[in-house]
Amino acid sequence: MDFSLIVALVIALALIFDFTNGFHDTANAMATPIATGAMKPKVAVGIAAILNLVGAFLSTEVARTVSGGIIKEGDGGIQITPEMIFAGLIGAIVWNLITWLRGLPSSSSHALFGGLIGATVIGVGAQAVAFDVVVAKVILPALIAPVTVGIVAFIATRLAYAITRREQGKPDGRGGFRYAQIFSSSLVALSHGTNDAQKTMGVITLTLIAGGYQAVGSGPQFWVVACCALAIAIGTYTGGWRIILTMGRGLTEIKPAQGFAAETSTAATILASSHLGFALSTTQVASGSVIGSGLGRRGSTVRWGMAGQIALGWLLTLPASAIMGAFAAGLALLGPIGIFLDVLIGTIVVYILFRWSKRDRVSHDNLHDIDDAGHVVKIKKTPRKTPRKDREKVEL
Repeated sequence: MDFSLIVALVIALALIFDFTNGFHDTANAMATPIATGAMKPKVAVGIAAILNLVGAFLSTEVARTVSGGIIKEGDGGIQITPEMIFAGLIGAIVWNLITWLRGLPSSSSHALFGGLIGATVIGVGAQAVAFDVVVAKVILPALIAPVTVGIVAFIATRLAYAITRREQGKPDGRGGFRYAQIFSSSLVALSHGTNDAQKTMGVITLTLIAGGYQAVGSGPQFWVVACCALAIAIGTYTGGWRIILTMGRGLTEIKPAQGFAAETSTAATILASSHLGFALSTTQVASGSVIGSGLGRRGSTVRWGMAGQIALGWLLTLPASAIMGAFAAGLALLGPIGIFLDVLIGTIVVYILFRWSKRDRVSHDNLHDIDDAGHVVKIKKTPRKTPRKDREKVEL
């Protein structure tokens, strides 16, 4: 297959992945403000889309990690081919859609890395994967970040409830956190753009380097940044309502103070990781902060069954997407007919998943009802009923 054609196909597929990343991860920023009524669903995803677009232009450190770190290329290593990148993207997209259908907030980042690693091992060999970089900048942050942000969110939630007054029958002062959530959730959306959009930039840059269209060790070009920013913004605006439902209500009942604490903790962690070049999973960070805020509010319960399902999804993401990427890479090695089969099979799978999703449709119209979280609930004592025998004695 002509090199320029396969490069164009990879770029197109990378932007499709970026689109799925957008609607898959909308919940990271907007599930909590939607759950507490701080913002209406469509307004929330609209703001998230704009801020994802802006955030994508703020940094390229993570893109460099992807393009020049995880997969070796250039003078000192093995040069991955565009065909293998194409196969890895297929694995990532399919896994993204499977977890979206299940409403599981899995990591789009790990799906991407898993797909690329699986395809590279089949197409080139395990020696082409920089496993030290994978461990240092992907696996370790994945283990540390959810726990760290969960502890921070727990402490922040405790502080939020400690500094607000609580008097019987009067507003408890916590309803104001709904307004604060507009800013904190916007910060999460901005930080998501700085981190997740860069991963697709890194894939496209890696493709251009592998195809000989860009110098080894160089960063993403401006047109790559702009296209990736636009793709993730459009995907974000479509709204991943299934995952928003899980993050907003599935893990714990979220009140405004909790939402604010979770969002600020998430944003701070993601921005710090973007600055350091860590390819962090924003989904894992957001989920950890929601659980931490749930543990931090007295009387709140965390649904550990759902948390366990999400954790299982995280555990399976890297190997599952790697297997899919490896299968697609095996077909791609057949040449043009293999690429055609990859496209055909991938299209059929995506169509089946979307048709399946129509059986149990979730949209902004049927998410959930919002309760009034800004006031103390006053418990009324019900009068004790007099037993029938006692009533007879009274009548006598």
